[in-house]
Amino acid sequence: MSTRTKPDTHDIESRRLREDAEREHNWKRFGPYLSERQWGTIREDYSQDGDGWLDFPHDQARSRAYRWGEDGLLGFCDRQARLCFALALWNEQDPILKERLFGLTGPEGNHGEDVKELYYYLDATPTHSYNKALYKYPQRAYPFAQLIAENRRRSNHDPEFELADTGVFDGDRYFDVFAEYAKAGPEDVLIKITVANRGPEAAALHLLPTLWFRNTWSWGRQGEGYAARPRITRAQGDAVQAEHPGLGRYLLHAEATADRPTWLFTDNETNRSRLYNLANEYPYVKDAFHEYVVEGRRDKVNPAQEGTKAAAHYRLSVPARAEVSVRLRLTATEAATASPFAGFDQVFRDRRAEADHFYEARMIGVKATDKTIVRQAYAGLLWSKQFYHYDVRAWLAGDPKNPSPPQRARVGRNAEWQHLYNRDVLSMPDKWEYPWFAAWDLAFHMIPFARIDPHFAKEQLLLLLREWYMHPNGQLPAYEFAFGDVNPPVHAWAAWRVYKIAVDSNGHRDTKFLARVFQKLLLNFTWWVNRKDGDGNNIFAGGFLGLDNIGVFDRSKALPTGG
Repeated sequence: MSTRTKPDTHDIESRRLREDAEREHNWKRFGPYLSERQWGTIREDYSQDGDGWLDFPHDQARSRAYRWGEDGLLGFCDRQARLCFALALWNEQDPILKERLFGLTGPEGNHGEDVKELYYYLDATPTHSYNKALYKYPQRAYPFAQLIAENRRRSNHDPEFELADTGVFDGDRYFDVFAEYAKAGPEDVLIKITVANRGPEAAALHLLPTLWFRNTWSWGRQGEGYAARPRITRAQGDAVQAEHPGLGRYLLHAEATADRPTWLFTDNETNRSRLYNLANEYPYVKDAFHEYVVEGRRDKVNPAQEGTKAAAHYRLSVPARAEVSVRLRLTATEAATASPFAGFDQVFRDRRAEADHFYEARMIGVKATDKTIVRQAYAGLLWSKQFYHYDVRAWLAGDPKNPSPPQRARVGRNAEWQHLYNRDVLSMPDKWEYPWFAAWDLAFHMIPFARIDPHFAKEQLLLLLREWYMHPNGQLPAYEFAFGDVNPPVHAWAAWRVYKIAVDSNGHRDTKFLARVFQKLLLNFTWWVNRKDGDGNNIFAGGFLGLDNIGVFDRSKALPTGG
């Protein structure tokens, strides 16, 4: 099956893809590029022993500003994650505000790292003009301690102890929280949050749609990517204005329902008092909304109603077996309208219909019973695009306003990859368990991507071959745990398959792409024959295969028997 189709004037999503690829309109500027987990990653690890799980645990995530990215619950952001939007929830039972997904670290899980939540990517289009996802939120207190203790008790021969096994969903006492996004324009994102109470009794839910800026200003660095401090302030009506030196000005409107929202403000700054018993540099810090909602600390939010993080606090009472919806609109000020919610529902109907049309044209010959499966599989692929930032040289050197990293770190992990500079939207294996790109996985992802967004597929394959990714010796970066590890040589195969699949409406293939990728792949092949082909047979000889959790031996090392 190829992407070749007859020109279709009704395929509006394909038109948006063309406009974005030709830079007529920036349709992909905003998308689901927000990670589901930034804590516990290697790029946030500045420890002596290189144990990212211990250096930045989940318990610190609500209080500590991230250095290299952001995370949130079913969120949206711009392609550099400067301005971020996500959900925060509280069921009046949990010990903490639910702002991100919880899971077990590698040492805690009996089968390694393991997200312990129920969430689903339901739908998406390639320009992210329509996206929908679901999070299942228990009405009982989240069983953090039980999940950790039981999985620690079990051996790796036992099954994992999952969230549903704890009984927290018994009696249907949970909320289905749907997050839907529909674009009225490239920088005009309509947001609908629907909360369905599946339980037999009315239940309370605090909903905090949250807008914030990624912290790029607290590290003592200047230059590209380190803009002056942005700000979020109250605007007229139920809205806030977010102003960023590089991104521009945006308004977030929150609809005033029967439960009119209360706007809360703070700063995306580390709570040094909580974490390190040091004086806070700023009086209002990252975990202020947790303190306000869960702890009842009204003094923790900024009464001046300004900062770098803001939330519309809704106190909802959801009837049994019923649902309520909240509508918001994030738009560039020049695209704003006097009535932000006029025609709101029609935009959603249009985007859903366009998504149906787009996928129907690409599933010719697919059985009707399989179309839902295929479409949700594409949704998972599209939702797993993530902004990924990692400047290895700056990471090894440390930041002027932070303590210097351990000296051993400068010659340790990834020290030979100081040319590597990642600041792109990339296709991830998973945004919680594997929230970092892997060259091998990305190459495989581009095969299905070529059927729905061939331009993105080609650009991703070219990106890993650019001089700020590929090592000067020709090796491709593997993944952040060890960029110098060896993945199977599948990049060339993926480039060829994308070239073959991505046929335009006139039956033409992109030979310019093939020429561009071929020159760099020659460098990569040279690295292979010089480093991993000791016998001169042009045969793959060793390397990490991605099956380390089930393999009988590590292909990166010599066999235990010496064979």
